[in-house]
Amino acid sequence: MPTWGWIVIGIAAAVVIAAVALAALRTRRSRELHGRFGDEYDRVAADAPSRREAEAELRDRERRHDDLDLRPLDRNDRERFRVRWEDVQARFVDDPAGSVGEADGLIQEVMRARGYPVDDFESRAADLSVDHGDVVENYRAAHGIAVAHERGKAGTEELRHAIRHYRALFDSLVEHADRQEVKS
Repeated sequence: MPTWGWIVIGIAAAVVIAAVALAALRTRRSRELHGRFGDEYDRVAADAPSRREAEAELRDRERRHDDLDLRPLDRNDRERFRVRWEDVQARFVDDPAGSVGEADGLIQEVMRARGYPVDDFESRAADLSVDHGDVVENYRAAHGIAVAHERGKAGTEELRHAIRHYRALFDSLVEHADRQEVKS
């Protein structure tokens, strides 16, 4: 075989190896994103025109998250927030809708104390999804129920579910702060 034939075979082999390596890298990165974001990965992928665009959105969230000045709650703040959460739950019996509103407000206060921006709901959910991908869907569900109630389309049972969803996020935010303090 002439030399140019070997060169062509070598170039073709290098292209195939590069393509396989690139595919393996993309698969690994997809798995990492799915592992970090959980169900949020699936939600974003379902809403995006392509998997590549969905993953770009999730990587953008990671970059934005890395730029945040997140901090753990100190012990006094954690305890104060826990006592306030217990009050929110206790008031549910007499004022379910008011409790849901208070729960949402308390979540925003905890987020603010941790260093998250609280501009608008979608930004809050996106920022939370990076560290709290396992419960951000709870936040979306609770918010959806609160909005439905404002429109007269959610009753007491749905509001009870909203409180449970908010509780999952509250616990995650406060416990995550506990874990961060222990690492420090």
